[in-house]
Amino acid sequence: MERLLYDVYLAEATMENEYHRFNSPEKKEAYINRVFALHGVSQAQWDTSLSWYSDRIDLYLKMNDSVKVRLDRARKEVDGEIGRLAARKVSDPRTLSPSYIPSYYSFSGSAAERGFRFHLNEYDVKERITDDQFTYTYSVIGIPPLFPPRITSLLTLEYGDTSIYLPQQITENKTYRTIATKYLPEDTLRNTRQDTLRHIYGYIHLLDSLNSATHIQLYHISLGDDVADSTLSVVPMEEIIVQDERSDTLQHR
Repeated sequence: MERLLYDVYLAEATMENEYHRFNSPEKKEAYINRVFALHGVSQAQWDTSLSWYSDRIDLYLKMNDSVKVRLDRARKEVDGEIGRLAARKVSDPRTLSPSYIPSYYSFSGSAAERGFRFHLNEYDVKERITDDQFTYTYSVIGIPPLFPPRITSLLTLEYGDTSIYLPQQITENKTYRTIATKYLPEDTLRNTRQDTLRHIYGYIHLLDSLNSATHIQLYHISLGDDVADSTLSVVPMEEIIVQDERSDTLQHR
């Protein structure tokens, strides 16, 4: 119920901010019904739940306060990142180093601002990654319920003659985490010797410029030595793709 209430509040905020898309009661009702369908409930079941909680107002107020605290905390984090970015006065990204990874990014409706990419060479890897294991993390806010998979992330790791691809579909408001290693184990591919990470390529890209994406923002973006956090979402192992460039074959792990 708390998760559903969170998504309902988010849907209501989306309709308020994008009133031009939800300019009739029918459109608003259809959008809310899609949120209910995502959680496997109907409008009648939602009304019944509210009626049940009306007799247990203390439980409802506690849950409602928890949801509002989560929304307010996420908003403050994004506002803080926006302020820090403005203070640094980062200008045209084309003037930045290829290894630059922003700590905050906001998608806009223009084709020029649908994502970012980066490249760490051998020197950058040695400077930034000192442990055997490292992580690539970012948090997302502003994705409305039932948002289609239009934002993709890919991290490419090059170990000599072997490349590993770590894709990620961004469809929810949460923290995403990709775990990788600086050294390639001998048993990753048959007859592949232990190798050292040489290059890291990465990007996060919005596939189109729909108005619904104008409020989607990334924050706490970082790549570096691993920091354990049980709340983060890890890329499933079955989505990891390994390519042995000597044989030009792809393997899913």
